[in-house]
Amino acid sequence: MAMSIERFFEILAKQKRVDQLVRNQKMSRHDVIESLVQKQHDAELLSALSGLTAADLGETLEKLPLEYAQILWSKLPQNLENDVLWELSETRSHELASGREPDFSESKLGVYALVDGKMLTVPITHKKDLEGVKPIWVDLINASKAQRAFIGAHFNIELPDPLLETDLEVSARFHVEEGDQIHLHSNFLRDRSGDSRSVPVAFILHEGILFSLRSEDLPVFRLQKRLAKTKPDYVKDSIDVLLDLYGADVESSADFLENIYATLGRIGHMVLHESVTDQQAASTLAQIAEEEDHNGRIRSNILDTQRALNFLIRGRLLSARQMEDAKQILRNIESLNSHTSFLFDKINFLMDATIGFININQNKQVNKLTIFSVVFMPINILAGIGGMSEFSMMTQGIDWPVAYGGFALGSACLGLLTYLALQRFGAKPGKGHKSNQRA
Repeated sequence: MAMSIERFFEILAKQKRVDQLVRNQKMSRHDVIESLVQKQHDAELLSALSGLTAADLGETLEKLPLEYAQILWSKLPQNLENDVLWELSETRSHELASGREPDFSESKLGVYALVDGKMLTVPITHKKDLEGVKPIWVDLINASKAQRAFIGAHFNIELPDPLLETDLEVSARFHVEEGDQIHLHSNFLRDRSGDSRSVPVAFILHEGILFSLRSEDLPVFRLQKRLAKTKPDYVKDSIDVLLDLYGADVESSADFLENIYATLGRIGHMVLHESVTDQQAASTLAQIAEEEDHNGRIRSNILDTQRALNFLIRGRLLSARQMEDAKQILRNIESLNSHTSFLFDKINFLMDATIGFININQNKQVNKLTIFSVVFMPINILAGIGGMSEFSMMTQGIDWPVAYGGFALGSACLGLLTYLALQRFGAKPGKGHKSNQRA
């Protein structure tokens, strides 16, 4: 980072010297030259800005002299200004942006409070909007370190980076910290065509508020927000929200398993057909491998949910009603585990069947090559004899076109007889057997 600050300091200092030099020069078309020099300065700064994060830019603007910081701020792309404002101190923010406050639009902060039994969204745009709010759920998507620090300071809690939480050991993903903070780390499945993966989500229960931190939007979260907003008494506290999210994730996993059933049904219909080409088999193997990976990811996610619910039950953190809800989710997970095991068996069967068809196709090709070599084997023997000097002696007195023409005809007849013999040898028994039965 120090290298970045030094680089900008050198660039801006050099540009300042060049500008002074151009202004002091007396020349024709002075405005045009100043314009060209300014364009060159802008291109140089934009090149230096490329690849830097908002945190890097914020640190650079903090440490540069005010004169240089103002120049650099004026050259920032407009879509980066809000992110960089989060990284600046109040003093430097006032100096550069005239007191403009950063907003939460890019981070997709969601704050939800109970109003008349319904969980409604509290509109949060600027920092001051959080004052006096008593939410039961704070949901952060793509929140920067500075944004997490501000929200954590407001609610007296330290909010981690959900992506860094993936490095935790399994045993450390569910624990209680000082101040009765309950930490849970879980994976939620995001299923899109050609892009199915697990998204890590960090949950923290603190003073009746559920904090969720994730890097991507998830359909499960959108569904629960919609249900809690429309149904009275759908949730009553933050633990209800957490249990509903886990329950919705299990239901979503069940839907994904149904899609796998449908896909494997189509694959099975094609695989169990009488003939499968090598191209079809290769495409089928790719589909089977994809469904196997999808099924394994679903199984891993629901087992992760199972561990989280067992942690909440063992920790005596649930009321009697919530305990029953958690046990029902666990029963659903047990039923899904049997489905995933069945799907693994079906996938292995289809994989073996597809590989069997590939072997059959290869055997057919080898059989054709074998017939070809057997047919030409006696011809090769005759050709060897025909190439000897004894053949010329045996055909002495016969015109060579007649001798070699007869030899070629004999070779062709021998090859045909060999081919017919092989066909008769390889013919499937059945017709003669049936005729004998009718006799």
